[in-house]
Amino acid sequence: MDIRIKKLVDYMELQSIDVLLITQPKNVYYFTGFLTDPHERFMGLVLVKGKDPFLFLPLLDAENAETISSVKKIYSHDDAENAYEVLQRYLPSNISTLGLEKNHLTVKSYEAVVDIANASEIHEIDELIQEMRLSKSQEEISKIKKAIEITEEALRLTLPKIKLNITEMEVVAELEYQIKKLGAQGPSFSSIVLAGEKAGHPHGHPGNRKIKTGEFLLIDFGVILDGYVSDLTRTFAIGQINDQLKDIYDAVLQANLQAITSVKPDKPIANVDISAREVIKSRGYGQYFINRVGHGFGMEIHEHPSVHSKAEGLLREGMTFTIEPGIYNPKLAGVRIEDNVVVTKDGVNVLSSFPKELQSLEV
Repeated sequence: MDIRIKKLVDYMELQSIDVLLITQPKNVYYFTGFLTDPHERFMGLVLVKGKDPFLFLPLLDAENAETISSVKKIYSHDDAENAYEVLQRYLPSNISTLGLEKNHLTVKSYEAVVDIANASEIHEIDELIQEMRLSKSQEEISKIKKAIEITEEALRLTLPKIKLNITEMEVVAELEYQIKKLGAQGPSFSSIVLAGEKAGHPHGHPGNRKIKTGEFLLIDFGVILDGYVSDLTRTFAIGQINDQLKDIYDAVLQANLQAITSVKPDKPIANVDISAREVIKSRGYGQYFINRVGHGFGMEIHEHPSVHSKAEGLLREGMTFTIEPGIYNPKLAGVRIEDNVVVTKDGVNVLSSFPKELQSLEV
């Protein structure tokens, strides 16, 4: 039995759970190796106490699942059927405790599943799976590294295409062309390209703003590859910039470097944010550092841990997260420098390698 599924079975025994249902597609992938987006159709990995687990999914996905999934017992439903009524046929009639991902199910799906199971008790399993996914295996880290490599190569190929008066959206188009040409399934989130004062908004939206000399250009994007993601930000000078902008950039760079050195197993997660925040505050820009310093990532772009100054818990080997301090002045400019890191047995490994020293693009 797969070690991940064995943990679920052990948990079911410990918590006296009769049936456990995993419905979040990324979690189904985590436990079975089969990745799909069922859209509005119902899909789940089902574990029944004392029996082999099975995949329950749309008929459209059945053939692929039979080829790819490590779970070989597969049941399906077609578009003309009520998926919940079909699922009920494969569930025991005497369910006392049902385990569900409450964070994923819609109210409608939750009510439908609870109705067919007729369980006397519902057990939430979101924290269990979150805990299991927190530390990445070497195989997962290898997939993340490949995603980062494509991201960085796409950025290298895009930079020479950036010219005076090109728009933010044209840069986005070039980035996303390159990542698909390099083999990624697509962007891991809506790519962000912001010029000048627009970069002073951490999650601004790229548009028809044209790039001018003497300002910053912030590029934040990532890719999806083999079910895993990357998330990289670099900020560039367009031509020559003034000393004030150079100072802002250097403050963010030093905060990034300081935060990386603070990453050590068994140390508080909050220390990573605090160390970066202290640097930016000491440079006089504390009021403009308005975001957390980072977030976990892996199969999803935002996973645990959330890396902020009040985060609870300790860093542990295998955790992957971003380190992305920033200074955001919406009337002037914004700078963010974001790396992807993994906690190691002795400290930290920075997975992203794109240069962080201030680069001026000659347009």
